[in-house]
Amino acid sequence: MRTHTSGAGPRTVVGVDGSEHARAAALWGADEATLHGQGLWLVHAANLDRLDRFASFETSEHARTNGNAVLAAAEEEVRGRFPELDLTVKLSRRNPVTALHSAVGPRGTIVVGSRGSGGFGPLLLGSVGLEAVVGSPAPVVVVRGETGRGDGAPVTAAVRDEHDAVWLDRAAREAEVRKCPLRLLNIRSMFVRRDDRQAAPEVTEQRESPRERLLTDLAARVREARPGLTVQAETGTARSAASALVEASRKAGLLVVGSHERRSVSALGLGHVVHALLHHAHCPVQIVPYTRDDRGVAEETLGDDFV
Repeated sequence: MRTHTSGAGPRTVVGVDGSEHARAAALWGADEATLHGQGLWLVHAANLDRLDRFASFETSEHARTNGNAVLAAAEEEVRGRFPELDLTVKLSRRNPVTALHSAVGPRGTIVVGSRGSGGFGPLLLGSVGLEAVVGSPAPVVVVRGETGRGDGAPVTAAVRDEHDAVWLDRAAREAEVRKCPLRLLNIRSMFVRRDDRQAAPEVTEQRESPRERLLTDLAARVREARPGLTVQAETGTARSAASALVEASRKAGLLVVGSHERRSVSALGLGHVVHALLHHAHCPVQIVPYTRDDRGVAEETLGDDFV
């Protein structure tokens, strides 16, 4: 199989399986890698380790041949559109989740389609997909909805609390390379009691709420770090934060949300808001793993194991 090795720098890793959704993910990932000046890895998980143990030789060889064909087709299309891109193609012996986690390096990004037809097909439809997102050592982008939205559509960052400061620069970087605004959006459920519920109405109308102060502070930090970036801050109230963010994604080019130290593969372990966005957002969604302390975003590699 042809293997073109990228450098040791950050890389964008895309899971491909021959489906139309994976094709969209590969092209989106190629554009993302170009914007960030990174190499692109196209990875297909043939799961040969399992097949060699439990299936016939013919079945294993078919999986290997099919995997190489899928990669060749994806490589041809990406090279046709992005001829200058540093491109690597890899056939993994492992299962889809391990293949993606093993391929991504420090400061890299994983990109997957919202559905597939084998190899990466289970992603985001069951426990395999949830594990890929939840247990990832690096940010994961789920390519869905409108992927080519232009006209300065903002990168929207879903901000919940002060802990989001540790991953917010990732969203700012995405907006900066796209030359578009960064929109900080905080949605509060109308069923949550207000922090200022004891204050008189005329006082609460005049003073800034805790949520507004949070966004003002975060926006100021981003502007200081990236003075050329336009930063917008907005708070809102809705019956459901998840549905409000899904609606906000209609006008976004990319929706970024943090997910902290959750290792369960259940939908509830992932977080119901993130889970809803993965299935219903109208634009690509980037999930950034982070720790709830001052260590920042964790982006580490888990090794490499390819044929």
